[in-house]
Amino acid sequence: MKKINIICVSILAILMICTINTFAQKPPEKAKPAQIRINAKGGIYDQAGTKLGYITKNDIVKNNKGEKLYFIDNNGNVIDSKGTKLGMAKKNGNYYNNQGQVVLQLKNINETTCELLDPEGHNMGTTHKNYKLHACAAHCFFLQQKKDKESPHHM
Repeated sequence: MKKINIICVSILAILMICTINTFAQKPPEKAKPAQIRINAKGGIYDQAGTKLGYITKNDIVKNNKGEKLYFIDNNGNVIDSKGTKLGMAKKNGNYYNNQGQVVLQLKNINETTCELLDPEGHNMGTTHKNYKLHACAAHCFFLQQKKDKESPHHM
């Protein structure tokens, strides 16, 4: 009789542990930040490989329809097609918001490629070294466009 009680209690304990593990809530996975890539020809692509736009030889960023999105003036100011200052791009590729805070910075991976890093050091994409000036600005621009499209107020 004692053995039967011990076996029943053991089985009950195992069932409870399995039930608790099955129904335990897992913490939500942190969403990976959106990434972009700029290739050696100035093509700007999202993480799925979709072309978002390109950088012209005159350092103007255009969408796939050829419409001007933004440019960087001689002082490093990033100016959109409406004339609004979006931020500042430094020659080393670092991008600052209008309050002077670092938004993204670049780190050389090898002789041709750099990675875009957020202030916490998370990889936000890569760029060819020839497009250091545009890399962080392009990332921020296209990320903001994506957020605007997903906004419930966007029509």
